[in-house]
Amino acid sequence: MATKDEPFAVELTRQAEKDLRKLRGRADERALEALSGLEQDPFAGHRLTGAMSDVRSLEFSSVGGAYRAAYVVLVPERVCVVFMIGAHEGFYREAERRAAALQKQGKI
Repeated sequence: MATKDEPFAVELTRQAEKDLRKLRGRADERALEALSGLEQDPFAGHRLTGAMSDVRSLEFSSVGGAYRAAYVVLVPERVCVVFMIGAHEGFYREAERRAAALQKQGKI
């Protein structure tokens, strides 16, 4: 069992890994920097509302624009599960769909 002093692990779903590969230029580097910060501060992103109240959204920017990462913090396991990374346009609609699918599978 993890102790309070251990950093959180940051795990990307297969789809989030694909999202990361689609980012261009500095955006993918900036995404990795932002996500690595979750190891020490898993609650850095803001909490969403409604059907996605268990989901957090981490914002980061790069030369290409503003981006988001949607993730869930699993406190007992000390893990942040990132399930989506992308530009703001249409982000939350797709994130809600992915979150529902992961919940149905029992993964979050």
